[in-house]
This record gives sequence, C-alpha cells and structure tokens, in this order.
Amino acid sequence: MKLPFLPSPPSSEPPPTSQTGAGLGTFGGVFTPSILTILGVIMYLRFGWVVGQVGLWGTLAIVTLSTSITFLTSLSICAIATDQVVRAGGAYYMISRSLGIESGGAIGIPLYFAQAISVALYTIGFAESLVITFPQLNIKVVAIITTIMVAIIAIKSAKLAIKAQYFIMAAIALSLISLLFGSPVEASTQDIAIATNLPKVGFWQVFAVFFPAVTGIMAGVNMSGDLQNPTKSIPTGTLAAVGTGYVIYMLLPVLLWMQGDTESLLVDALIMKRIAFWGPAILLGVWGATLSSALGSILGAPRVLQALAKDGILPNWLKFLGTGSGPDNEPRIATVVTLGFVLIAVAVGDLNLIAPVLSMFFLTTYLVLNLAAGIETFLESPSFRPTFKVHWLLSLLGVVGCLGVMFLIDAIATIIAAIIVFSIYIWLERRELESAWGDIRQGIWMALVRRGLFQLSYTPDTKNWRPHILTFSGAPNKRWSLVELAANFSHNVSLFTVCTILPTGSRSPTQRNEIEAILRDYLEKRAIAGLVRVIMADNPFTGSRQLVESYGIGPLVPNTILLGDSQSPERRKSYCETLVHFHKTARSVLILRDESDRGFGARQKIDLGWGGLNTNGGLMLILAYLLRTSLEWRGAEINLNLVVPDETAAVAAHTNLAKVVAQLRIGAKPKVIVSQGQPFPEILRSSSQDADLVFLGMATPKEDLQYSKYYEGLQKMATGLPATIFVLAAPDFAFSEVLQKD
Repeated sequence: MKLPFLPSPPSSEPPPTSQTGAGLGTFGGVFTPSILTILGVIMYLRFGWVVGQVGLWGTLAIVTLSTSITFLTSLSICAIATDQVVRAGGAYYMISRSLGIESGGAIGIPLYFAQAISVALYTIGFAESLVITFPQLNIKVVAIITTIMVAIIAIKSAKLAIKAQYFIMAAIALSLISLLFGSPVEASTQDIAIATNLPKVGFWQVFAVFFPAVTGIMAGVNMSGDLQNPTKSIPTGTLAAVGTGYVIYMLLPVLLWMQGDTESLLVDALIMKRIAFWGPAILLGVWGATLSSALGSILGAPRVLQALAKDGILPNWLKFLGTGSGPDNEPRIATVVTLGFVLIAVAVGDLNLIAPVLSMFFLTTYLVLNLAAGIETFLESPSFRPTFKVHWLLSLLGVVGCLGVMFLIDAIATIIAAIIVFSIYIWLERRELESAWGDIRQGIWMALVRRGLFQLSYTPDTKNWRPHILTFSGAPNKRWSLVELAANFSHNVSLFTVCTILPTGSRSPTQRNEIEAILRDYLEKRAIAGLVRVIMADNPFTGSRQLVESYGIGPLVPNTILLGDSQSPERRKSYCETLVHFHKTARSVLILRDESDRGFGARQKIDLGWGGLNTNGGLMLILAYLLRTSLEWRGAEINLNLVVPDETAAVAAHTNLAKVVAQLRIGAKPKVIVSQGQPFPEILRSSSQDADLVFLGMATPKEDLQYSKYYEGLQKMATGLPATIFVLAAPDFAFSEVLQKD
C-alpha cells in the first residue's frame, strides 16, 4: 500500500487524500480530549504543501471554509443529541431514530465498514511511518501487531482506550511545543530546482486534499453508549474538538509561513521536523495521530455493528453481534469480528482504491445528520424539543456544504457511495422492518399532504382526472374482486378506500379500530396500497350515504363509488334509492355483478356495450384503459360492441366507430353487430360469452323512471354474462374530454 500519510518523492501530482479527524468527548462525566485526531496527520505531513501551493491567506481561507462546514454539522449533531438520549451506535442511532430504520441502516452499514477499514488504513500508515525511521522492520508485520494491540485495548475496556489517549495526546502536545519553539529553515539548491518543476494546483484541488482532516467529529459521538451523560457530553466535546482544531489549524500556517520558504514547503514533506526545536518530536506526533485514529475507529466500528444487530438491521443469523459484555455492555464479540475483518484488510494491504469511497461514507453520514436536524426543526414537531437550538437554514447549509465537498474531493467516489447507500435502503425497505420508535417521515408526509391539499382545486378538471374510489366491499376476503378492481383502476396513483359498515352497537370504538388495523394489515400483506374505513350505522344503506357525504378532506374526496350487486328483492328498493343518492352527490357509480363468482378469468378480453362517447361511454373507456394498462390486465383486448339493426347501418357505424377508436389511441377494437331482429340480451350474451369482463352503461335516474324496476330489468339482461360492471357516470362532468385532445 502506498502510505496515505507520507507523500512519495515529489511529483507532478498532489499528495493523496486521507480520512483523518476526530472528536472530543467526555467519559464518565469528566471532560477529556478523547480521539483528538484532528491534530493528526495533515498537520504534520501536508500543511507545508498546502501553504506552499496557495499561500498563507489561501490556506487560512481553506481552513475557515472547511471548518465552517464541519461546524454546521456539529450544530446539527448537538441539536439531535440534546433532543433524545443517544444510546450505542452514535450516528446510526441518531439517523435511525430521526429518519427511520431504513435510512439508519442504509447509512449505518457502510459507516461500519468505513470505520473498520479505516483501522487498517491507520495501522498500515503507522507501520510505514515507523519503518521510515527503522528500516529493518517489516511493514505488514508491524501493521498486524499494531492492529491486534489496539483491538486488545478496545476489547479490554473503552475506559482503558480513553486513558491510552492521554499518552498519545502527550506525544502530540510535545510535538506542537517543539514546533512552536523551532527555527527558520532555508531551501537548498536541490529543493529550489525541484520546486521550480512542480506544477501549481488550484484552490479547490488543495481544498479537496485538506478537507478530510476536519471530518472526524463523529469519534466522540460513536462512544455515545459509553458516555455517562451523552446529552451534555456530545455537544460539549464535539464543539470543543472543532474549536480546538480550528485554532491550531489557523496557527500552524502562520508558523510555517514565517519559518519556511515556499520551495521547502512544497518539496519537503517533513518540513516540520526541520523547523522543530527537537525534530523527533514530530515523528512522535505522527505516530500519536495514527494510533489515535486507529483507536477511535476500533472503538466506534463495533458499537455501530452492535447497534445494527440489536435493531434487527442485520440478518437474523448475525443477531449474536448485538450481545454486550460486562456491566458497561461492551461490544466485545463485535470487536473480535471487526478485528478479523481488519486483519484481512491489513493482509491485503492495498486499500488505495477504496479509500476515497470510505471518505464519502463518512461525509454522507454528516450530510444525513444535517438533513435530519434540518427537517426536524423545519417541521416544528412538538416531539422535537432540543435544548441546543439550531435554525433549520444552518442545517440545510450544512447539507449543501457536505454535498459540494463530496463532489470536489472525488465525484466518482461520491456516485459509487450513493449507489451503495440507496441499494441498502431499497433492500431494507423490501424487508419491511418494524421499529419500536417513531421517526420524522410521518411529519414530512403530513407537511407535503397539507401543502398539496391547499394546492388542489375544488373544481375537478378533465386533464388530471383519476378515479378516487370508495369501495363498499365489507370484509375484503369475501369480496376480493372489488378490492382487486379498485387497485387496478388506481394504478397506485389515485386513492381508493375499502369500506366496511358494522351494525350500530355491535362493536365498541376500540374494537372498530382493531378491525381497521386488521384490514389494513390484510391489504398490506397482499401488496395492495389502499386505505381502510370502518363505520357503524343502523343499516348499511344509511351508513353508506353518510360515509359518501362526509368522507374526504377539502377538495380530495372520492369521486367514484364501487360496490357489489344486490341480489335480494327485499332490499332492491333501498339499494336503488342509495344509487340515486350517490348520483345526486355527483359521484360515478360502478356495480360489479359476478353471479358465477368465477372472477375475471384470463384477464385478456374486455367488452364494452357501446352507446357513444358521452357520459357513460367516456367513463367506461377510461376504466377499460386503466385496466388494460395495469399489471394484471396488461395488454388486454378492448372491444367496443355496437349493435345496429341492418347491414346498411353497419357500414356507416363501423366507419364512425373506427374513426373514434383511431382518434382516442387506447388500442380498442371496433366491433359492429347486426341484430337481425334478435333481442338485445341474446345478442349481448352471444357476443360477450368469452369475455373476461363486460362494461354496461346504466340509465340516468329521472323522476319518471322507477329505478328499482329498471335495475331489476338490467339484472335480467345481464343474466348469464361473465363478470359485469354496470356504469353510471357522474353528472355534469365531460369524461369524453379526458380522452380527447382536441
């Protein structure tokens, strides 16, 4: 592996980027400088190159801009941390409890692997920097031993790992003091010659090299489950880490600019060693920074893995990874598994190809944390009451900053990371995981629905018309054909509601709610996206009228009523009066008649009893088209059956019907039938006996029309037909204009 921390001999390419950084945290209620890797490798081995490329003011601008983005993310972390108790899992825990278990898992799984492989990056970097001083050592052997040692410290106890940080911090502090009391250096003739041939790199390229140095603010957050008071410790430690890092990063360019010339800064990676009062102290700082980073990652990764297993994100056979050990619930099993994974990565050695993608996973985590805090604050949910207040615009600015930096650092790696995260999200969503906590997705949808409702017009228009269906199916398992039809008509775009009417007093309100929940679950298990409504009424006809008149919100009300045919002569009058009532409320009515209970057969042929495009004809064509373009009826044949008295009329009728079909472009076929004196019911049965579904129009209710007698005749006419839908179009709506463009 090419050392990600020490640049190779000068070339025309800028040094490679790496993931460094960290966080300050508190442990056991005592403020400690834990995992302070922001005073890391970039400080020792790249600052000279950065200052040499863009000068003092350019470097200070880069430091300020990059720290600002990190600071915004820190504010979002503080807001979330002071609203909820942050348990084990750090960033994963925050995201899953805010944006949902799928979002948390989609970020948490890549974050775990990024942190685990980071251990290998840091231990290999430590080994290579050690071999520079002691050439007789073997890089891979040193890296393996170092990995095992940091893992042993982590397995033993998080407290022990925190204490080890004090010794590491002592080495870093010694190096800083030695640098502060250093002496100016001058470039050699060779340095000047090499620097002359080095190309200048642009501001944003240098920014991309530097930025990973300030992205380690999650190290303290990853220890959330081990903190005595995370609500207080995480904000304090995170902001202190950002502030401390900013002060030191602003001081170092000034020191380097004062004590080194441009040529030396560009050429000599260890320029600080030459400047320092005691040069070896800089090496101690390098070693301290790499070991601190390795410890931070080996502590954080297993805790994320443990939280993922506990929440059921991982497959069931990996549940054992959620087991904790000892009074502090240490993730020792997860740490051992992580150690094995890291040792494999160390043995492979060459991690340069995936290192940029790992950095993107870290930055994606920060981006999503900003997004979660911003949405929570914007929605002003009563459940989100952080003691650390942050305006949602600041969190949104953090989102934009993280996204911009990701593309600046490596656009290809950003796209690869995004594909991986979205793939995991889709996988988790298909598993239909259930969480025991709420998240802000409901609030997001509520805000969108509210805004959408106010944008809808109370006057329906033909261009955007779709059937919003109220389905009186009773128990869905007994009249599944009604539910199936409604789902096929809706195309998962329009709304449909499955309604059940219970006798008054037969159930308590609690039992009614339980029945609704059972019906919703019944639909979900069959992948049907429908709403459910259960009401109680003295009789089903009264209940259905009340529901049609009251159901809906604002302009979003059902415009189509779907119900089954009534075979009972005793109830026919009340049934027909209800149909007339539905028509008067400007709803379309669809009645499914399936006397043989055979269902819809092969779903390959749909016959329409054609009487023209106006009113019922237009609605029937729309419904037939919606069926034909649904998954279950895909490509079904639509026949427009028009009955005429003789052959002379048939010629003109066929020409006109073919013209209408061509104009509508829905793939229907004109079919003109000459009656030759046969009664219409006989023609209907003979022509449509092999159809899977038949549409027939109904007469418009009028005062001089006894609708119950009319409906009785309609039923007799449809006797012997396959599944049939009687269609009564809503008055005063031009369904033909939905189909016609001119």
